[in-house]
Amino acid sequence: MIQNYKSCIEACQQCVIDCQQCATKMAALESHNACPNCCMQCTEVCLLAIKFMIADSPFTKQVCALCAEICQWCAQQCLEHPHKHCQDCAASCLACAEACLAHAA
Repeated sequence: MIQNYKSCIEACQQCVIDCQQCATKMAALESHNACPNCCMQCTEVCLLAIKFMIADSPFTKQVCALCAEICQWCAQQCLEHPHKHCQDCAASCLACAEACLAHAA
């Protein structure tokens, strides 16, 4: 069953990596919005989604829907910053949201 989630798990993993990097780099910078807080929340929900997909939980759809919502919010926040790490994070968040939405339906 994990094969059904393979691309979504990979998108979540990349999102975790890029959100962690963004949060770390933004910690030393001033932010006018929810970044880096959104990156920390996004990391947590992506890790949760990965765990639920691996377990083939009956709640995977709900967790993936929440993950997509948080990823979209994080992408909006990060897109407001010109930094490369924020732009990379936003791209990963949008890709993760799209992958998660496919499993939330």
